[in-house]
Amino acid sequence: MLLDPARAKRSSGLTAILVAATLVLAQVAPVQPARAQQHKGPPVLRDTETEQLLREYARPILKVAGLEKQNIQIVIINDPTFNAFVADGHRIFVNYGAILESETPNQLIGVLAHETGHLAGGHLAKLHQQLAQAQTQMIIAMLLGAGALVAGASQGAGGAGLADAGAAAIAGPQEMIRRSLLSYQRQQEESADRAGVKFLTETGQSPKGMYETFKRFADQSLFAAHGADPYLQSHPMPADRVAALEGLARQSPYWDKQDPPALQFRHDMVRAKIAAFMERQDTVYRRYPLSNTSLPARYARAITTYLHGDLGNAVAQIDGLIQAQPNNPYFYELKGQALLEGGKPTEAIAPLHKAVALSNNAPLIEMLLGQALVATDNKAYTDEAITILRAAVARETEAPLGYSQLAMAYGRKGDYAEADLASAQAAYLSGDSKTARELASRAKTRFAVGSPGWVRADDIVTAKPLPGHKNN
Repeated sequence: MLLDPARAKRSSGLTAILVAATLVLAQVAPVQPARAQQHKGPPVLRDTETEQLLREYARPILKVAGLEKQNIQIVIINDPTFNAFVADGHRIFVNYGAILESETPNQLIGVLAHETGHLAGGHLAKLHQQLAQAQTQMIIAMLLGAGALVAGASQGAGGAGLADAGAAAIAGPQEMIRRSLLSYQRQQEESADRAGVKFLTETGQSPKGMYETFKRFADQSLFAAHGADPYLQSHPMPADRVAALEGLARQSPYWDKQDPPALQFRHDMVRAKIAAFMERQDTVYRRYPLSNTSLPARYARAITTYLHGDLGNAVAQIDGLIQAQPNNPYFYELKGQALLEGGKPTEAIAPLHKAVALSNNAPLIEMLLGQALVATDNKAYTDEAITILRAAVARETEAPLGYSQLAMAYGRKGDYAEADLASAQAAYLSGDSKTARELASRAKTRFAVGSPGWVRADDIVTAKPLPGHKNN
């Protein structure tokens, strides 16, 4: 899996008390393996195979929801918990834990259908309006309460009752406003459930997977929900939610429809890949013991073998995978990545070329090929690396890896203006605004004033930091 610290835009303006619960799939998540819990890395995971599968899952749902032309992106979050959420109007965020724990495509498609329900309903924009109204109400309530407190203080002991009333005037409306907002969120969740079932039915897919997912969460949260005040929850009470969802979902004529075997196979392959990259090696072997000779199990074991330094054995296993599926681009990608990270970039070039061709020039795989070409230290590959990397970053604009490799290729060629500009773009996408501005400022001195390169460098100099990144 190609892991890349691509940016994920975050919502802004939401009050802290609501952000954690806003538009998320579920509140209680199962315990994950230790390796996943302790994994440190980029907040966003990038992988062509996984992203392609998620796009295919989401495409028919987005179409019937009227969002097919909105360029909705599916972003994989580096988090082992089972969760998904929307934080703006253009992205669905899915934790890798949700992919790993969804046993069938239908279960994960149900998650995407629910989140699409939030997008189609404009829930985030409406929530912003609710928050703005609540803020105004809260300010008024606090001003009125503060006035009573001041009046009570000015009257000394005789004004104690007025002061107490002022304190109550502050606390009471705040609690009412909070309950009102939580009630609004519960309505949004129920609306997204209904919309999700509707989208699944309209696309001829079963809502059973969606029901199974929420049923599992309800079972896991029974103890946590015992005695909870239903009016202080951001989501409907688990048992009530599942009962309502089941009644709705069972009305679908596609309730018992199964996922196609070919789709289930691809789903199993992606789950095996995620498990191999994100979990401990012993955990991977428990999931996929040597007795399991399926292709997903062999895929997982080949990945974990290369990750733990046994390059020769890993390449032999990957060659076995290629023999089984000679037109699978991701097996060639894996072989190239293993060779590249194993210190053999020249040997990585051929399988990565094959992966690029079979994947229809997937930009993330092109970036890996460009990295291998640059890593050879052979200047004969410089022009090819620049051509490939320029094509990749033109179609995948948010991956710092492409720009950082492009900077090295330009530097090797002696084109320091383009090298500085590419380095500035890589720094900007990585969230290092200070370095990005410094490099872009230097690039401006190397380009002719008003040239395309000068203009792009000037854009970085004057750009605001990306949402969620610090302006160092």
